[in-house]
Amino acid sequence: MLDAASERNPLIRNLPAPTNSPVSLASGQDRILAAIDIGTNSVHMVVARIQPTLPAFTIIAREKETVRLGEGTHLATTERGALTLGAMQRAISALKRFQKIALTLNAEQILAVATSAVREAANGREFLAQVEAELALTVDLISGPEEARRIYLGVLSGMEFNHHPHVVIDIGGGSTELILGDGQEPRTLSSTKIGAVRLTSEFITTDPISSSEFQYLQAYIRGMLERSVEELRSHLQTGESPRLVGTSGTIETLATLHAREKLGFVPTPLQGHQMTLRELREIVNRLRKLNNTQRAALPGMSERRSEIILAGALILQEAMILLEIDALIICERALREGVIVDWMIAHGLIEDRLRYQSSVRERSVMRIAKKYQVNLDYSERVAIFALSLFDQTQGILHDLGPEERHLLWAAAILHNCGHHVNHSSHHKHSYYLIRHGDLLGYSETEIETIANLARYHRKSPPKKKHDNYRNLTSKFHRRAVEQLNPLLRLAVALDRRQIGAIEQVRCEHHPEQGELYLWVKAVHPNDDCALELWSLDYKKGSLEAEYGLKLVPILEPVPTTPDPLSFGRSST
Repeated sequence: MLDAASERNPLIRNLPAPTNSPVSLASGQDRILAAIDIGTNSVHMVVARIQPTLPAFTIIAREKETVRLGEGTHLATTERGALTLGAMQRAISALKRFQKIALTLNAEQILAVATSAVREAANGREFLAQVEAELALTVDLISGPEEARRIYLGVLSGMEFNHHPHVVIDIGGGSTELILGDGQEPRTLSSTKIGAVRLTSEFITTDPISSSEFQYLQAYIRGMLERSVEELRSHLQTGESPRLVGTSGTIETLATLHAREKLGFVPTPLQGHQMTLRELREIVNRLRKLNNTQRAALPGMSERRSEIILAGALILQEAMILLEIDALIICERALREGVIVDWMIAHGLIEDRLRYQSSVRERSVMRIAKKYQVNLDYSERVAIFALSLFDQTQGILHDLGPEERHLLWAAAILHNCGHHVNHSSHHKHSYYLIRHGDLLGYSETEIETIANLARYHRKSPPKKKHDNYRNLTSKFHRRAVEQLNPLLRLAVALDRRQIGAIEQVRCEHHPEQGELYLWVKAVHPNDDCALELWSLDYKKGSLEAEYGLKLVPILEPVPTTPDPLSFGRSST
């Protein structure tokens, strides 16, 4: 049955209405949810597929519309601090479009939150009532600290903190959130009323900005941030040096500008990209000398973002100075993803936030494996063999560390995912699926490394003429691929029949002979493991070429059991 709002809105007529009520998860089936963030500058939506059995979620759609709810042509709020009719209509039009998209993607529920602009407007609650009346969409108005908490959850879903303190900064249109945490409960959550739209509207009247306005704005930002930063720093323990994580549109735009200048291209994903305070200062100094038209002409800069980017950049610069942190790393997950995580926690899908956070990489790999129907019993055996070979040869054949060990594990789990496309050249399909699989918790270079390792688990070794190998711009990670792919090839050979015939493998290095003995122990004493030994012999060339030694596979002899009747017999 259609409700009154559905009757009035032809966009959702004859479509199942999304609900804000809890969705049953008893079946363990995947669920599709949408999360909407109504901000001061933009309205954003993500649509996520939730996999309760992992638990994990995958973003299947992203939408954004710059509506400037906190601003009209110049200001969207009247002198009394009320949202204007034009600003509200732009936001409602965007929400209608997002609602239609969510329904088209079979979203069972739409979770919507509103932040700074609606929070502070005199008629903010009336606006939300209008949204509910017109769209049958309930929007949660959340406080500044609650906004910060959900941003923290969103970041934790996409990054590993490894129990190390991190400061998360999210610069919005109307407010800036600062969070201190190490992957457990946040130590501090703050929301300060400085944002890119707010400051541009209130303090910038010249174009390019005059020196006096720039200096006043800089001092104002510093004064506004001092209390939040002081509170945050008081929760740091002696000797702790936190890392800084930046999220959302303003910071991502600055990272895009930085990447184009320093790298010549914009990484995809932008997740994990780093920028120093010195490099940020250079960007700020360049932006302050440009007028809006010139800023808008910069590659990667939208016209609407160009109007507010200087104020946002200055907030980030002053925050880094006050925090005494000289580098920033980008996280592409924030409030919207945090809304999804919060829903999962509320529905019992995530019992332990720390466990969920600390295993973000592993869960992401397993999600991709499940998506492409990887035989996990087999791939996990390959991973065990690969890590055993890594550990036994560490310090003898290679000096790689725990990070490279983890990348080898991920590649071992996913090396056969290309079978989902086609058996023929499946190693090449594996590369593509991994490279474009939205693995979380990894930088672009790490994803490229995993994909290349999977690509080279069979057939040709790495070659400079291969496009995928050239995509690895890091010499260190190229070298890691060269050193690790022979180990993965041997691990695959050790389960050639994919039945778990080999119980364990033992390496014995004889440097004087230039040989590495590979002792293989069978699960069943009467199994000669002929196919595995043949496969090891077939695949050993890559290891021999890389490490300059001879590999000698040997089946462990079966211990003989003495015949009890032979005891006491005469030898004559």
